[in-house]
Amino acid sequence: MRVYLDNAATTPLDPEVFEAMKPFMMEDFGNPSSTHSHGRKVRAAIESARKKVAELLNCTPGEIIFTSGGTEADNAIIRSAVATYNIKNIISSPIEHHAVTHTVELMGKSGVNVHMVNLDSKGHVDVAHLEQLLKKYPSSLVSLMHANNEIGNLLDLKYVGDMCAANNAFLHSDTVQTVGHYKHDMKVLQVCGMAAAGHKFHGPKGSGFMFIRKDKKIHAFIHGGAQERNMRGGTENVYGIIGLAKALEIAYRDMDEHVHYIEGLKSRMIEKLKDQIPGVTFNGDSANLKKSLYTVLNVSLPESDESDMLLFNLDLSGISASGGSACSSGATTGSHVLGALYPGSKRGAVRFSFSKYNTPDDIDFAVNKLAEFYKVTV
Repeated sequence: MRVYLDNAATTPLDPEVFEAMKPFMMEDFGNPSSTHSHGRKVRAAIESARKKVAELLNCTPGEIIFTSGGTEADNAIIRSAVATYNIKNIISSPIEHHAVTHTVELMGKSGVNVHMVNLDSKGHVDVAHLEQLLKKYPSSLVSLMHANNEIGNLLDLKYVGDMCAANNAFLHSDTVQTVGHYKHDMKVLQVCGMAAAGHKFHGPKGSGFMFIRKDKKIHAFIHGGAQERNMRGGTENVYGIIGLAKALEIAYRDMDEHVHYIEGLKSRMIEKLKDQIPGVTFNGDSANLKKSLYTVLNVSLPESDESDMLLFNLDLSGISASGGSACSSGATTGSHVLGALYPGSKRGAVRFSFSKYNTPDDIDFAVNKLAEFYKVTV
């Protein structure tokens, strides 16, 4: 048996998405910048996809810029916003995705002042401290993710957005883990820029978009062409864009059903882990269904000789999971998120993440194998 429980890293492509993409892989191959009929047909398809994404997010098509994924979108928004508005201060947190933390560090080296907001013991942003920083450094760029990719903690994006707007701050949010899993109404959220990646909600890899509010325009990040309304040079990833829009359409169509189903899988794993592994706890607030992603559970396991080989042993047993962010899976250092929250901890940690394609049997199999590693009678 082979079980995939690493959906926060990437999700399997939905067959409906593949069918939507296929014609643009073979028959409709024109360059969308060409003026002949082959090009015009593809251009129309891209603009139809942009309109669909904008409709789902309740924004205008001009506010959607397609990218290669979330990392490019995060980089583009942060770096271009700083340059466009001559921003002198950035407020962020130490547990952002590396697409944000590394970019913020780069901005710090170029002369921008970087301020880290405090976190509580569960890893949630201390909003009182955030408000203090905003009052002290108005007109800052604030970069805080909607949901943490490792521990699943959710941020109240509406509350933070209103706070940033009141202090004339440019709010950027990495929403890579939440677009396609939660509904975002951009007429309500005071977010200036946000990032998304198609492969996190059963779309294709190499596809993403950034939302840039129409009254918060930024300079282009990639130069060399007039594509994406002069915002991103380079020939568009046509079938990636088509697939992303279709995946988001399906996600919104089936969201209520899938939220209920996946929450059930997560609750099942929480209860079974508690029953079968004495001393198990959960990192961050990932066991709180109201305050964390329903798709992510970060498990903290008792100290054991097995801890260093945990992911390797899970893989050998047929279970694909993660110890943190897949984007840093080749790194020799531990998770910067868990390191910030639990410095010096020697407990084992594994992130399980779920999708609509997982089953209760997947959960039971994974828990039973994990319990075996810790020499617990199942």
